[in-house]
Amino acid sequence: MLYHLLYPLAAEFGGFNVVRYITFRTAAAALTALFISFAVGPPLIRALSRLRVGQPIREIGPAHQDKAGTPTMGGLLILLSLLVAVLLWSELTNRFVWIVLAVTTGYGALGFVDDFIKVRSGKNEGIRARTKLFWQFSIAIVVAVAIYLDPSFDKELAVPFFKDFTPNLGWAYVPLAALIIVGASNAVNLTDGLDGLAIGPVMIAAGSFVVLSYAAGHSGIAEYLAIKHVSGSGQLAIFCGALVGGGLGFLWFNTYPAQLFMGDVGSLALGGALGTIAVVIRQEILLGVVGGIFVMEALSVMIQVASFKLTGKRVFRMAPIHHHFEQLGWPEQKIVVRFWIISIILGLVAISSLKLR
Repeated sequence: MLYHLLYPLAAEFGGFNVVRYITFRTAAAALTALFISFAVGPPLIRALSRLRVGQPIREIGPAHQDKAGTPTMGGLLILLSLLVAVLLWSELTNRFVWIVLAVTTGYGALGFVDDFIKVRSGKNEGIRARTKLFWQFSIAIVVAVAIYLDPSFDKELAVPFFKDFTPNLGWAYVPLAALIIVGASNAVNLTDGLDGLAIGPVMIAAGSFVVLSYAAGHSGIAEYLAIKHVSGSGQLAIFCGALVGGGLGFLWFNTYPAQLFMGDVGSLALGGALGTIAVVIRQEILLGVVGGIFVMEALSVMIQVASFKLTGKRVFRMAPIHHHFEQLGWPEQKIVVRFWIISIILGLVAISSLKLR
């Protein structure tokens, strides 16, 4: 909105010329989201506490009963700051901005209903898994078809580290893209189990996607790096910047000991957003590197379930894997910070891969 209001003024006031630069608007969106989070966070926490929107705690696993009653649905803070910043600083005629916003709000609404059911029942059980997956895939398939039918889509899968290996998947790309979006959403949801654990890797992944989105949207840079150029995708750098800012503001209240939990309204939405951005900028496989922590968390659950059903034995003391380290006696803060460190390393590896082709 501000872009459309201020950019036409550049002809009369040269200072407004900076508004046309994606880099400037990315930084502005990050700061806008950060300040909104700081301003809205305290009254939101008070409101959620007054409404007794507390987080139900599982009776099994690590003892976290001291966290019972901590306000949840904190993802609303991230989504509010993110959406306002994106609408203010993005080019609103850009189709990709609206596609990512649609997934973010759709998954956020689904997560909100899930959180509401948990709070109302007082149990850590919300929407049935099958029902949740149905709605996740319904949204993801619609979005995947919209992306596939976009004129700029070339139907070839980008494979990191291999410049000339780009298999053409045809319509098979649609279910693959939907699976990536749904998988990313649920992987972030599984990671959200300790104070600050999920939002740290989300911000690091979003920061990495600032670079990747900008590169994919710039024809000269894309050609130089031998990556797929997706016209208009550079605007998603602004979305990613806003996500970093909003996430940083949320972390202020979510760091140990947390005053506010993300809830499914945040984790499902943010994971879906990251998955959609990866699909749009044609870095679907690289998402698995950038979001390696989320992959590790999801795989630990799948391995645990498969092992127990097939052999009756557990591979981990508890899944997701962050609970395994808790059972080993690691302090919560040590697990969180070390997972952040791994995320930073993976983000650097992903960005470095742009030159390793």
